[in-house]
Amino acid sequence: MSGLYIHIPFCKRQCGYCDFARTTKLRLMPSVTQRMHEELRDEAPFLADRKIRTIYFGGGTPSLLRPAELEQFIEEAREMFDCKAVEEITAEVNPDDVTAEYVEALRRTSINRVSMGIQSLDDECLRFMGRRHTAAKAIEAVRLLQSGGFDNLSVDIIFGIEGFGHESLQRTLNGITSLDVQHISAYHLTIEPTTRFGRLLSEGRLRQVAEERSEEEFLRVHEHLTKAGFEHYEVSNYALPGYRSRHNSSYWTGAEYLGIGPGAHSFAGGVRRWCMQSPEEYIEQVRYGSEVLTSRDRLNEYPMTSLRRVEGISLDHITSEFGEEQATRIVQLTTPIVARGALVRQGAQLAIPPEKFLVSDAVIESLFGV
Repeated sequence: MSGLYIHIPFCKRQCGYCDFARTTKLRLMPSVTQRMHEELRDEAPFLADRKIRTIYFGGGTPSLLRPAELEQFIEEAREMFDCKAVEEITAEVNPDDVTAEYVEALRRTSINRVSMGIQSLDDECLRFMGRRHTAAKAIEAVRLLQSGGFDNLSVDIIFGIEGFGHESLQRTLNGITSLDVQHISAYHLTIEPTTRFGRLLSEGRLRQVAEERSEEEFLRVHEHLTKAGFEHYEVSNYALPGYRSRHNSSYWTGAEYLGIGPGAHSFAGGVRRWCMQSPEEYIEQVRYGSEVLTSRDRLNEYPMTSLRRVEGISLDHITSEFGEEQATRIVQLTTPIVARGALVRQGAQLAIPPEKFLVSDAVIESLFGV
C-alpha cells in the first residue's frame, strides 16, 4: 500500500522559522496547480504498487485552495490508482482560513482528517513567529471544524523558543488539551540558516535555547500530553488511541509514496526522488533529482526512521534484510546504550523510551554502518 502527497507551496506570509518549499507569489497558484494536475497524471506510473492507502495535502498552505480544488486531485487519484482501501485523507489548514463557509465546503469533499498549525496559544509568541492568526482565532477554527463534523483533528505546536518561557508553553499545553483534538504534533524549534530566524541568529539578534531548557520543555510536553491520554508514539507526535497519523507513519515504516508539486519528495523501488523547488521553473518544466539507495543506505535509514517510533527496531528484521553480521554489530553497539537507559531491549526489539526521544539523533548516529 502506498501514499500520495500533494504539496501546495503557497503562503500568504512566510513564518520566521519555516524552511519548507513555499512562496508568497500567490499569482502563480493557478499555473502551478494546473501543472500539478499534469504531473500527477504523468508520474502515476512511478508507483509500482498502485494501491493507495493515504492522501495528504501539505504545504505551504493547502487551505489557500478552495476545497473543491483539493477534491479535484482526489478524483484524479481515484482515476489513476486503486483507492478502494484509502483510510485517511488529510488536509493542512491555517486557522485564518477556517470559516463556517470553508468548513461546509470541506465537508463536501472526501477529506476526513484536518491538520492545523496552531503553534502557540500565546499571542505575543504568535506575532514573534510571524503567524497570521491569534490564539482566539485558532480556538475558533477548531470549534468550527468540530461543529462541522470533523472528528479527526491534529494540531501543531512549537516549543523551545527563546524569550518565551515555561508559562507561555504551559498556557499553550493547557489550551490545546482542552480542545478535544485527537492528535498533537509538538516540534522543538529548529533554526535553519535560510529562514528569517536564521538571519537573526547570525546577526546576534536571536539565540537558541539552552540544552537544559530544551530538555525541560520536551519533558514538560511529554508529561502533560501523556497524562492527558495521548500516546507519545513518535519523537514529535502524540495521538489518542486509534488516531495515529497513518500517512506520516508510512514514511517511518518505509512505505512507497508519490509526491506531487514543487519541492515534493517521492520514494519507490529503492529510488528517492525530489522535485525542483522553484514554482516558476516548475511551471515551465518539471524536473527531478534522484538517488538509488544502496544496501548501506537502507541499513542506515532503518534505525534512522524506526528509532523515531515507539516500536523501535527489530533485530530479526535486520538479520533477514541485512544479514546476521549486521544484527550482531547492532547488538554490540547498543549494549552500552541499553545499560545507561537510553535504549530498552525486549527480546528482538530495541526502542528508545518516549521520555528520552530527545536523544534519538545521538543514538541513531551511533548505529550508522561504515
